[in-house]
Amino acid sequence: MLSSYELERVRFAKGPLAPNGQIYFPKEEKQVSDDHMRKAIREGIKRNIRDMLHIPGNIAGVAGIKYTGNKIKKWRDKLGVEKAGLYLAQLVRMQEEIGTGGGGFRYIYGAFLQQAHRFHPNDKLIEISSLFTQSGDLWRNAAVQAAGIYKGRITAQQDFNMMGDYLLEISELEKKAFKALAKVPLPS
Repeated sequence: MLSSYELERVRFAKGPLAPNGQIYFPKEEKQVSDDHMRKAIREGIKRNIRDMLHIPGNIAGVAGIKYTGNKIKKWRDKLGVEKAGLYLAQLVRMQEEIGTGGGGFRYIYGAFLQQAHRFHPNDKLIEISSLFTQSGDLWRNAAVQAAGIYKGRITAQQDFNMMGDYLLEISELEKKAFKALAKVPLPS
């Protein structure tokens, strides 16, 4: 349970997309049935599949991850080590705070799929959840790599290539996971 001081700090946090003291609460108390949960899970999964696989262009979803991975490989020569490091630091911050959520989101999404299995008992959900856990591990490794570049500990072209390769691998893994998820029958 949060103290009033902690609650105030959370409600009035600073930064992009800060809550500015706003708080959300249900207007009325309703019972949530298993049917409601099944429908919400199905709709949420379908929306994530659409957002990750089918958004046009190359700046969002798995295509955006791949695009960024390829760009990172060129940053050292194009921007210089220091500026490229700053770009990577900003990329990690944005990814974690307002973007895809990085590794943390992948771990949460994998856990969500495991819990969704209770409402949609298909073992494919459990298998696919492990792909998201693998992706979370790769995102975490990529963040560590980016931090090393930003701090100037690793600055060779091969380090930038490794960073880009992490994102390319993540893109392919998540593409595989979301395509497999699209094939899982989720009745309403």
